[in-house]
Amino acid sequence: MKVLHVITGLGVGGAELQLRSVLRHTRHDAEVVTLYNPGEVAEMISREGVRVHDLGMTSNTEVPALLRLWRLIRRGGYDVVHTHLYRACIYGRIAARLAGVPVVVTTEHSIGRTHLERRRMTRGVQALYLGTDLCSDATIAVSDTVADRLVKWGVQRNKITVIPNGVDFGRVAFDESHRARIRAEFAIPGEARVVGVLGRLDPNKRFDLVIEAMAPMLDATTRLLLIGEGPDRDRLESVVREHGVSERVVFAGERHDVAAMLSAMDLFVASSDQETFGLSVLEALANGMRALYTTCPAMDDIDTDRARAVPGEVAGMRREIAAELARMEPSWPGSSGGPPRETVPAIHDRYGIESVTGRIDDLYEGLLTRRGPRPPHPAPASVDASLAESTGGHR
Repeated sequence: MKVLHVITGLGVGGAELQLRSVLRHTRHDAEVVTLYNPGEVAEMISREGVRVHDLGMTSNTEVPALLRLWRLIRRGGYDVVHTHLYRACIYGRIAARLAGVPVVVTTEHSIGRTHLERRRMTRGVQALYLGTDLCSDATIAVSDTVADRLVKWGVQRNKITVIPNGVDFGRVAFDESHRARIRAEFAIPGEARVVGVLGRLDPNKRFDLVIEAMAPMLDATTRLLLIGEGPDRDRLESVVREHGVSERVVFAGERHDVAAMLSAMDLFVASSDQETFGLSVLEALANGMRALYTTCPAMDDIDTDRARAVPGEVAGMRREIAAELARMEPSWPGSSGGPPRETVPAIHDRYGIESVTGRIDDLYEGLLTRRGPRPPHPAPASVDASLAESTGGHR
């Protein structure tokens, strides 16, 4: 089976990295087209042997790009087109249906109460999304929360299948040597207690809440590590300066060595105002540390004392973080790896990337069986030549 994934961009982000993980475990032949920004994730995917096409869009309303995408899909002879993220859904679902693709699937990664991928959900945004949904056979919601929001927004319940994001547990496993390396890189003492956050530096993540909650606790033995980059960085650095804790807070920037960065931490905090899944919390737990979160649909019905919900305000969060730091102290002396690392079996059972990808592949196959295959694919040589000419596709 030939599958084409259409995604808005391939810079570093949750949906983009999730797509990369799925591509590494799928049992079908897959290619990817990015509407624009073939960034670092595109390079990762290409190095792993999956063809990535860059549609070369320069604006969000570039109608001729729809024709280019239609040509790419038509010549590629795909059995399934799978779209990810809002703009790719608008262009990809229309182009796939016009090209006669038998199966069109959508994954909805990030629909909040008021925003869709940091885009306010206006009537125009909703109309475009629901209008092009008529071209899609099924929508994968990454959580029950996302499924419920889609239904309220107007997507038919019988078109929605809940398949969660998957965790590549090997990619985020604890490593004591990486812990030592990262701490040395950022001049963090080996015996220090490190509280960490991970994600795009965006107002929705509310990392300022964590900074303010932790400021009175930051000293020579307690540090805060922020991993990520984004438009909120200047403001967050200003908050750090206002509290006089610049020497105790580390801005690590954008990093790809996720396992190493998580291994350097002792406690993970997720402080988002809105969240549709909460992959970073699962990765922290898979790394073996404890986690606190303000909202995390992925943890619904997971019974564990390794993670818990905390208040989304400074005093309550400060109280909960202080309790976790106090919990560490008895086991701290002589422990180069910090507090004991423990896994949560229920997370492995529910969110393993192999199982999640298998469910996506099963969905493709079930839909294709009902719809029937498309006509034979064009000869590979002629397809490659046509795609290279019209899209600048590359490996």
